[in-house]
Amino acid sequence: MSHASLNNSSALSRRFSVAPMMDWTDRHYRYFARLITRRAVLYTEMVTTGAVLHGDRQRFLGYNAQEQPLALQLGGSNASELAQCAALAEAAGFAEVNLNVGCPSDRVQNNLIGACLMAHPELVAEGVKAMRDACTIPVTVKHRIGINGRDSYAQLCDFVGQVHEAGCTTFAVHARIAILEGLSPKENRDIPPLKYEVVHQLKRDFPQLEILLNGGLTDLDVMQQHLQALDGVMVGREAYHNPYMMAEVDQRFYHDTTPPLSRLDVMAQMRPYIARHIEQGGVMHHVTRHMLGLFQGLPGARHFRRQLSTAIHKTDRPLALYDQLMSEMELRLQPRDCGPEPA
Repeated sequence: MSHASLNNSSALSRRFSVAPMMDWTDRHYRYFARLITRRAVLYTEMVTTGAVLHGDRQRFLGYNAQEQPLALQLGGSNASELAQCAALAEAAGFAEVNLNVGCPSDRVQNNLIGACLMAHPELVAEGVKAMRDACTIPVTVKHRIGINGRDSYAQLCDFVGQVHEAGCTTFAVHARIAILEGLSPKENRDIPPLKYEVVHQLKRDFPQLEILLNGGLTDLDVMQQHLQALDGVMVGREAYHNPYMMAEVDQRFYHDTTPPLSRLDVMAQMRPYIARHIEQGGVMHHVTRHMLGLFQGLPGARHFRRQLSTAIHKTDRPLALYDQLMSEMELRLQPRDCGPEPA
């Protein structure tokens, strides 16, 4: 798919997307995920505007063409910096640029990045307008349903209303509030209760907007039920820890009848990518750490995880270990000839 065709918003279907996750959704994970689902929209980790403007651009804006459709998630609140980054995102060929208004980390609060921006809807609106003026790709926002001290439904509507007026039409809503003091980012993903009904109410009150549901989603059947009323689901941890759940996504959410690759095929297709990474001076673990959940729930899953997370550090021939592991998994997955299967 060419960059040009992706820049048309209608070409980007967000029925299912993989949430941006710090330290997890790097380019290696995205390349791996794309072998499992051809259609889901993938997101980068959050990159701050400062990192893009003053850091190693190739590192922060680089990706493999195969990862498309791919969105860049930005963290920042300065309208002019956001605009410059949006223009760079478009030039780099990203299909979408997304503003993070959901991350509860202390590190980002001090710089007015992430969830604390929910208290400043006018600042978010200003940033969104500047980004939209600077690029032609879709500009979207990912946010919480509130923050402590600002968690009423009226305040959420005020936030969405102001940002929509600035031209944003797609909102990915994490159905929890963020507690900005006293909880770690990890606790903020678990402790505040999920309130899916708030996101459904938002869609009823803003029917013209594209509303994506994020937070705690693990079951594809449940996701399909949400999609009867909402426009898309955004899945985080489950898509990382149990990546092969995405093998059903293209058929279920996009009516794409192309058969998915098997787990072993995914492993085989990752091999040349890993070999290339090693040739370029990289370490195999940087790639394979994202693959640990590939056989989740199947015989040999623990062995697979252990080999790739522990044994890998004790060998000076990582690709040989990978090849051996591929053969072992193939054997473990062969049907056993032990009489009839239980019904």
